[in-house]
Amino acid sequence: MSIMDKVEQGARAVVQGIVDREPANYLEAGGMYGIISQGRYNLSVLEIMYNHAQDQELKKLIKEAMEKLVQPLLKECEALLEESHAQVPRFHFNKHQLHDKLEIPEDARLSDMEVAAGIGTMAKAAQVNILAALHQSYQLHIGMTFRKYLDEGLDWNYRLLQLMINRGWLPHIAKVTH
Repeated sequence: MSIMDKVEQGARAVVQGIVDREPANYLEAGGMYGIISQGRYNLSVLEIMYNHAQDQELKKLIKEAMEKLVQPLLKECEALLEESHAQVPRFHFNKHQLHDKLEIPEDARLSDMEVAAGIGTMAKAAQVNILAALHQSYQLHIGMTFRKYLDEGLDWNYRLLQLMINRGWLPHIAKVTH
């Protein structure tokens, strides 16, 4: 996001805050409900994936996804729902302790390539969910929240892809000749 984008976003938010601040509509609330539901599950799976990962750079990316993407987005969506007097979904997934080094036998754990592929797939699904919620947003402050996390998620996913390329974790795809 460029500096001008941030300035425009701030100006829009101020104007909308002065002019119009309605509760979330059904589409917006439904999108946030879905994001919270999937996000709670994703946090639980990311904790497990973190413990299976052996590569320190991969662990760092997973931890960053949890702390800087998933958890803040969940808090913002929950706050927006509460602000609209809507019920916030409650899920009781187990909290898994994060371990820097966990000795899981190789035949019983996911490889780093499998972990990276799994979290990459989860990230793409989350981004599609956020994009769908963004397209259903009528209120600027809600749409800008989704846009911010979509942009950050795409940047994070690019760094994961670069790590996968550098580590040789992407499958080789044969070239098609005509």
